Amino acid sequence: MKNNHYKLFLFFLIINCQLLIVNCFSQPTSYSKYFIQFTDKNNSPYSISNSSAYLSARALQRRINQGIAIAQNDLPVNPAYIDSVRKVPNITVLNHSKWFNGVVIYTTDTIALNKVKSFSFVADAKPVKWLGNPKSNISSQKLEVRGQKLEVKTTTNDKQIPTPLNSTYNYGSSFNQINMLNGVCLHNKGFHGEGMIIAVMDAGFWKADSLPAFDSLRVNHQIIGKWNYVDNDSLVYGTHFHGEMTLSDMGGNLPGRIVGTAPKAKYLLFITEDVSSENIIEEYNWISAAEYADSVGADVFSTSLGYTTFDSVKINNITVANPNNQTYAGMNGRTTPIAIASAIAASKGILPVCSAGNEGWSPWHFIGTPADADSTIAVAAVDSFKNLAGFSSRGPSYDGRIKPNVAAQGQDVIVGNQVSGDVEYESGTSFSCPITAGLVACLWQSHPASTNMQMINAIQQSASQYAHPDSLIGYGIPDFCKAEILLGVNDLSASTEDVLNVYPNPFSNGFDISFVDWKGEKVLFSLFDIAGRKIIDEQISTTSSTSTLAIKNLEKLSSGVYILTAQTPRQTYSVKVIKY
Repeated sequence: MKNNHYKLFLFFLIINCQLLIVNCFSQPTSYSKYFIQFTDKNNSPYSISNSSAYLSARALQRRINQGIAIAQNDLPVNPAYIDSVRKVPNITVLNHSKWFNGVVIYTTDTIALNKVKSFSFVADAKPVKWLGNPKSNISSQKLEVRGQKLEVKTTTNDKQIPTPLNSTYNYGSSFNQINMLNGVCLHNKGFHGEGMIIAVMDAGFWKADSLPAFDSLRVNHQIIGKWNYVDNDSLVYGTHFHGEMTLSDMGGNLPGRIVGTAPKAKYLLFITEDVSSENIIEEYNWISAAEYADSVGADVFSTSLGYTTFDSVKINNITVANPNNQTYAGMNGRTTPIAIASAIAASKGILPVCSAGNEGWSPWHFIGTPADADSTIAVAAVDSFKNLAGFSSRGPSYDGRIKPNVAAQGQDVIVGNQVSGDVEYESGTSFSCPITAGLVACLWQSHPASTNMQMINAIQQSASQYAHPDSLIGYGIPDFCKAEILLGVNDLSASTEDVLNVYPNPFSNGFDISFVDWKGEKVLFSLFDIAGRKIIDEQISTTSSTSTLAIKNLEKLSSGVYILTAQTPRQTYSVKVIKY
């Protein structure tokens, strides 16, 4: 009985302590930035029927291509609400969010904040940055970015790897990290990112406006937009070096030293990470950047950032845990602001790619966020021999989804050196992410009619352990040339099945082809394995509107998926066939 009374006493003691902490947090002068959430978008000058007023032609075309309707969350925040908040003395409006319907403000004035909270259209005021956070210990050897500890190793041991003579680029030491994903094959097919836009959210792009690795981006005007969401200005080149390194693995082009995975894509450069401290405001910075990238027509996001916990805070000189800290239970894709926003971006037809995290050696050891987000490719890290890097964060997501999704080289990765302009070796999922993101852009370039979900499926199906994924590297190391073949099936028109039919499918020894086309045309039938190797070629001349062809003696083929193509002078049709 005494024991029960003691437990009851502890229970109320804990509750009282928690209430004390909540009351302390409720003092507005403890914070400097807040997310002000509005109740609605009523009486807005914007409408779904006039979407060109807030979405570019390219953004609208992305939605049309993928059958995505304009939604309520596409509408900008009501400007009248913003103006009302802005006019309150001692309030500075920083960033907007149409997806979350609100604005980020700066204030340390209790009266001003209470005035904002009193407006009938204000639903909530969420503290997002603590006033007077201790500064993080930033060095070139260990960078804490969004709670994601980047364990880096710098070396001058530049292992020269000869590039094959038939390659499009002289990759130098960056050859292995691209070829591991069969990206060299994709480049040799003529896909280098042309016509694609990649938005890069990071901590700063030190000297990317002058370093020789980016001279092609500058000369060809491939950097099409930039903004610093931390300082609210356009200065992105004089801050931190982390984004410069990640950008080099996509857009770099220094022949014989480093070539990025998408050297001819266009780039949007956004600083969303405040390296001086860790606060959930950085997630809201990312959200504003993502919304802008969507509005101008970005195709792919590359996010080498991740969150788990934030800086401790002081209340009455007592250090306590940040109230916005996450737990593994929150890594379910629907809890953190950045994961929710990443999923919204995917719903707009964008393909977000992000780092899985570098917590593999830490007590946390799980993925961070937005790696937990649905319809987002989270990338783990392996070494140059395809072995799991010990620092790479583990999955699955808390709700049991396969995370990370895939893996790429993240240990001893060649990146652009932020001082000399040459190259160096670094390690972290911060680099496996952009290596993958660049090839995602090239792959999408090869099949522009594909949806982002078809892209994700093809990438995962092409990976080394698709049949038996795990919580370390997910579906494995993707093969982007194989994914390009798989996407060929998805590019078909709705009437393809009325043109090209295979029976039986799955097959054992062979199959019959029925092909419906214009009379008198030559049709070349080819069968490819999943690696793109041609198995057979058969050409016929059609003598009627429907032609048939028997393919026999295939009993020696290995079981698996194959692609049958029918090429006419006007069009190529494809269908997936399965050997059992």
